[in-house]
Amino acid sequence: MGRLFGTDGARGVAITELTCELAMNIGRAAAIVLTKHKKSEGKAKIMIGKDTRVSSDILEAALISGIMSVGADAVRLVVVPTPAVAYLVKHKNADAGVMISASHNSVEYNGIKLFAGTGFKLPDEVENEIEALILDTPELMELKNGTEVGRVTEFKDAAGLYMYHLTQTATFGSRKLRVIADCANGSASATAKDLFEVLNINCTVINAEPDGTNINDNCGSTHIDLLCGKVKEGGYDLGVAFDGDADRCLAVDEKGHIVDGDRLIAIISDSMKTAGTLKNDTAVVTVMSNLGFHTYMREHGIKTVCTSVGDRYVLEEMLKSGYNIGGEQSGHIIFLDHATTGDGQLTAVQLISLLSKSDRPLSSYNEEFADYPQLLVNVKITDDKKGLWDKNEAILAAIKEAETALGADGRILVRESGTEPLVRVMIEGKDAASVEKYTNMIADTVRKEFCNG
Repeated sequence: MGRLFGTDGARGVAITELTCELAMNIGRAAAIVLTKHKKSEGKAKIMIGKDTRVSSDILEAALISGIMSVGADAVRLVVVPTPAVAYLVKHKNADAGVMISASHNSVEYNGIKLFAGTGFKLPDEVENEIEALILDTPELMELKNGTEVGRVTEFKDAAGLYMYHLTQTATFGSRKLRVIADCANGSASATAKDLFEVLNINCTVINAEPDGTNINDNCGSTHIDLLCGKVKEGGYDLGVAFDGDADRCLAVDEKGHIVDGDRLIAIISDSMKTAGTLKNDTAVVTVMSNLGFHTYMREHGIKTVCTSVGDRYVLEEMLKSGYNIGGEQSGHIIFLDHATTGDGQLTAVQLISLLSKSDRPLSSYNEEFADYPQLLVNVKITDDKKGLWDKNEAILAAIKEAETALGADGRILVRESGTEPLVRVMIEGKDAASVEKYTNMIADTVRKEFCNG
């Protein structure tokens, strides 16, 4: 049985790979599995949010049909950020939540992310149970009829309630900052402008005019160069950039330099440690975090714990060991005191709050880091090559050659993407020329073996 769910839900090219039929069956199976022990009276209640992609409407309709056909009620949240779904499911005592989004991917993709009634993403074993119903035993998905079918309603103030929650997570100092926010023409377009206005933050919002086709299109956290230029040219104190479903945030300092997820976690962790709110004086990150990050954390008396790539693994470690901040270099940061998943706008609020109480510019924090040269190359592969890279002798030999050459001064990470048909090759080391040489060598080998063979 091939897996439907990757590291962040089910994802693929909308309609042709992530089909309406599959979306309907995910709705059915998820409703059955996630509502076995429902919290609400009467029919089970499942909340559904979506991003601004043109395909989100049709997938929403298919999901709702599937949910209702097995007797559960669907509650439409319309366009909201992914973390809004996670918050509202728990806050409004729903039985489960669904987010329709392919996050940072381009418009032709879409995805389905599932949340339990606790607001947390599903563990692998629960996703496997849903997957088994769809692929192995679809006959067990009993359809209802008559008065037993579900109903659909719309939660009119979903975005407003979520934004109010964000306003309660931080206090602000006397320093007034000029901020510019890039909404990626995605979910943050529905919330960011109002959020910053309520917080009385002087914020210019850009790329907040979604038309169904322009999500992540040369904007947002995946195309942050645009924001770097605008921050410097406009004399802003900082910029923040979200991805398509606003669960990630990257920042830009007043000099136009990027502040990535590593640096945001470090800066905010240090502030939390000073305030006495950093649990166990520890932050959780993934193996992708730069060696310069770990140096900074040691110098500031903060311990780090590393996990496999993926926010679900960061969260698992946080829950298991009692830590309250963690995340990824990509800007997916979890503040467990306030949220059950990564939240880009929450990250922005925490950063702006920190700076409003400081007399230091963001660049002064940013410049404390001495990053090791790091290069990441993505190699697109065909579906029939998925799961095979680490069994290919030529690729393994290339990796071994690079490890020998770089020695203790280098770090190599090769992995397959959990959301796209890609093999990611990342090398980090002291010498930039060697990093580039061996990253490209391994990537070229993957290309030769998996793309031309």
